[in-house]
Amino acid sequence: MALDETDKRLLASLQRNAHLTAQELGETLDLSPSQAGRRRQRLESEGYIQNYTAQLDPQKLELMVQGFVQVHLGTHQPEHSVSFAQLVTTHAEIVSAWTMTGDADYLLRVYCTDLSSLNHLIHEVLLPHPAVAKVHSQIVMDQPKRDGPLPI
Repeated sequence: MALDETDKRLLASLQRNAHLTAQELGETLDLSPSQAGRRRQRLESEGYIQNYTAQLDPQKLELMVQGFVQVHLGTHQPEHSVSFAQLVTTHAEIVSAWTMTGDADYLLRVYCTDLSSLNHLIHEVLLPHPAVAKVHSQIVMDQPKRDGPLPI
């Protein structure tokens, strides 16, 4: 089903604040609370809204190092690809993973408590995997723009 402008405004509002009540959404969208609530439920059931999460402050959680790790596979045998994908999902420090075109096969976004933890992740977890040929890491110095909402 195509989104109308009201649906798009509802989604944009929820991306800014997922705690909005049906009453608050209705006021924002010039709808009754029940209409706003039904639209939200429809967008949830149709999969436009996948989840509601809390955005946490990594520094308050003592996750002082954010980095990106490019992983280059030396082999693309199916069993190695599957086991590497499983490895990525089992380590909490790896918060996002993408398969990529170009030079690297994977791009991993990681949060670690310190450089020693990042070093351990790279040298004791990633590099020993039989499919991994090399890794290239970049440490985030600053993040002038936080993860933002999707453009609607």
